[in-house]
Amino acid sequence: MLFMRGPQGVPKIEKIAAFEVIEPGILTTIQDGGRWGFSQFGVPSSGVLDPFSFRVANLLTNNQGNEACLETTLMGLRLKALHESVIAITGGDLSPSLNKEPLETWSTHLLVEGDVIGFKKVRSGCRAYLSVNGGFIVPEVMGSRSTYLSGKFGGLKGRSLKKGDVLYRPDSLPPLSHLGRRFPEEWVPIFEKEANLRVIPGPQDYHFTQEGFQTFSSSGYEVSPQCDRMGIRLNGPRIERRPDVEESIISEALLSGTIQVPGDGKPIIILNELVTGGYTKIATIVSTDLTKVAQLKPGDRVRFAPISIEEAHQLLKEQEERLQGFRKSIHEH
Repeated sequence: MLFMRGPQGVPKIEKIAAFEVIEPGILTTIQDGGRWGFSQFGVPSSGVLDPFSFRVANLLTNNQGNEACLETTLMGLRLKALHESVIAITGGDLSPSLNKEPLETWSTHLLVEGDVIGFKKVRSGCRAYLSVNGGFIVPEVMGSRSTYLSGKFGGLKGRSLKKGDVLYRPDSLPPLSHLGRRFPEEWVPIFEKEANLRVIPGPQDYHFTQEGFQTFSSSGYEVSPQCDRMGIRLNGPRIERRPDVEESIISEALLSGTIQVPGDGKPIIILNELVTGGYTKIATIVSTDLTKVAQLKPGDRVRFAPISIEEAHQLLKEQEERLQGFRKSIHEH
């Protein structure tokens, strides 16, 4: 990779045009692992909604863990390769194709100049992640390349992709030794129309009656059309609140996966583009199940299963061991 010195002596990465956007799809943004440490200023983390798929995509293309990728939603994205690159596509199955031929997901592929990548229709999930060797180059804002749509900064000029955009990567040789790499099939998440989401109760679960919490933990809820990168509203049975508590609390910090219950008793799953909230939080989805949350779309159904913190820690440990094992296997070959 070539480096040059910028105006203040800061290393500047030489870049090369990797793709031209033929069609941007319904919603495609540049994201990385997120913009952390600025919530006190009202700036959310943003970043990928499905961190597991994102991390695997970067591993497949021999990137460091936090290189920027494309997050595309539902269908319609079409890209033309402008130079030879190595890519990987993970996440939901949006029927990716290379020159109109089906393209395998969760594995690496070589693109040459003139190749066209497309995403035709949804088979499962709703978001796919496309990584390229070296990652996509856009200016860092507060230490991240992630797009914050509501704030209109980060990513590519703070917006989703448009027809005619040109996307850049570092001017380095593609890692041809990684071609044919595949993430083990038994570890690839399955995105079904009914997701079972494991949760840790609290921090305000005591604001709800015993019957209310039982409703929450035993009922099915449907994803409403009101869903975006900020959150997912659910339709289903009303969760009963204790009569001696208020519907709202003093606003406090939120994490992706927090489940708020507003006055109508219908839960809302918080995602990456909110910082604070003033509704009571009945539970938080464990981090290993955020990949399922990211792939929910209107009409899908969810069920919540309370577990202990110790069980959540074990799930995270198992996930990290899989990723570390895959990383090790790549470097051994």
